[in-house]
Amino acid sequence: MSRIIWKGAITFGLVNIPVVLRPASRSQTIDLDLLDVRDMAPIGYQRINKSTGKPVDKEHIVKGYQYEKNEYVLLNEEDFRQANVEATQTVDIVSFVEAEKIPPYYFDTPYYLEPDKRGERGYALLHETMRRTGRAALALVVLRNRQHLAAMLVHDNALVLNTMRFADEVLSMSELHLPKPASGKPTGAHAREVEMATKLVEDMSEDWAPEQYRDTYRDDLMARIEEKIESGKTHQLTPAAEEPEAPRQGAKVIDMVALLKQSLNRRGKDEAGSDNEGRARRKAPARHAAAKKQTAAKRATAKHAPARRTTHAAPARKAAGSTSRPAAKRKHA
Repeated sequence: MSRIIWKGAITFGLVNIPVVLRPASRSQTIDLDLLDVRDMAPIGYQRINKSTGKPVDKEHIVKGYQYEKNEYVLLNEEDFRQANVEATQTVDIVSFVEAEKIPPYYFDTPYYLEPDKRGERGYALLHETMRRTGRAALALVVLRNRQHLAAMLVHDNALVLNTMRFADEVLSMSELHLPKPASGKPTGAHAREVEMATKLVEDMSEDWAPEQYRDTYRDDLMARIEEKIESGKTHQLTPAAEEPEAPRQGAKVIDMVALLKQSLNRRGKDEAGSDNEGRARRKAPARHAAAKKQTAAKRATAKHAPARRTTHAAPARKAAGSTSRPAAKRKHA
């Protein structure tokens, strides 16, 4: 279970519901260390004094607000806490809106809200009321010394708090050059194209199952790292590949309907191939059993054979950020 990062209460009107806040997401980036290529020594981050050029220890660093040039007011954690003690301990609901009306680009970071001691009854009441009305709660909350606008949403049996961007943090779309829907112009969508695209969308529709999608770039990069470990190339850099310059081509008229038809036909063939493959598996179980035995025998032989350089990406043995070497301060890739 994720750690508790905040304790407080949901408030709306005179209602007060004790809750705790837990992260609802995690980073899956691969952590890489900075190294000196000459001796493979780790390179750490340093906080440099801009006046002397020398590194500064953490205990000598304070936060300051520059109210005039080179004149600062110093602030510490107690100043932030005392700025508004109540605001730092509450998810203050200011209004309820239709959840479907919130544009997706306002959402930022999700968190789970969990009832704290003596908060179960109020939590259940708010959850059920929001579920029945289809509303989201807009709230103000202070996290990590910053006030956030947040949307509280119902998902299954939980309340999810999603921090949001304020209106002045969202860039306007007024300067974008956007095609008008179904305009019939070269940059717009034609009725025939919309009809074919609708068929393709319906053909590709399926139930929401996020676990079937993976960060394939991360997986491929980890496989490449494992390949270098297996081949002993742990201290060698891969030379840059020479990419041939693509020949310039003239403008082409795209037949969108033809492309959509090809997409539908290809999906039909793929599905038919999958069905035929499934029937073939059911008809020949003995043959597949023999193949499995043969594969197992090859693996047993390979296990006792001397190690050799592999040309294929080995599967990742460790999660992102795990290496057998001591970790220095990290940089996210």
